[in-house]
Amino acid sequence: MTEDEIIEFTTGLPGVVTTTADEASGAPESAWGDSFFFYDPDGDTEPDKRWPFATIVVSDYPGFDESSQLSRPGVFRLNINVGRTAFEELFGYSPAAHAVRPNEFDNAALDQLLPHPAYAAQAWVSILNPDRLSPRAKGLLTQAHERAAKRHRPRR
Repeated sequence: MTEDEIIEFTTGLPGVVTTTADEASGAPESAWGDSFFFYDPDGDTEPDKRWPFATIVVSDYPGFDESSQLSRPGVFRLNINVGRTAFEELFGYSPAAHAVRPNEFDNAALDQLLPHPAYAAQAWVSILNPDRLSPRAKGLLTQAHERAAKRHRPRR
């Protein structure tokens, strides 16, 4: 599953707004090329008030998030906010408990479902270059979208 296929699939879910960071968007250069998926069915939420339910990250963030080794050619990371319950079902422990388990996973492993290297405590998971895990990635994206839709409160 390529970045473009993930973007196409996720943007095709109802009410999704997708933003890819670039110079024109005012995003920091370190984020250029990263894509963010928001549930905003009316498209009227101010951009700085949106919270993504999934992202695609294409490069390391030096000094903060380098363990995925996204500097390798063609490597990207799909990140999905699965929620506490699903996170615990997937990994057998709560997101909060991940802090004491930082070395249990190879964050640079391709096509494996992993706790997010920086945001596991917030119930995020990641997959580098999903291939055989593409069906699972689509399922997790769909569930994250449904969670975002349930939490969405229309502006009045």
